[in-house]
Amino acid sequence: MSTYTMDKKMELLADILDVEPTDLSPEMKLSELDWDSLVSLSYIALMEEEFGKEIKGAQIKSFVTIQDALDLMEE
Repeated sequence: MSTYTMDKKMELLADILDVEPTDLSPEMKLSELDWDSLVSLSYIALMEEEFGKEIKGAQIKSFVTIQDALDLMEE
């Protein structure tokens, strides 16, 4: 189980999206954000560095909301 708080996870996502954490909410759709291939690569690196998890692009392609990205941090 992750020792990161929800606030910390939101900060990590905000950092790779280049937005303020307060601009994000779990229910936001990624289509509302500038989630592109560069952000996907940053997310993959983040997951490996911060959570020790290897993930694939296909997993990210299934994301619809910020919550989907947060959920993968918990698994």
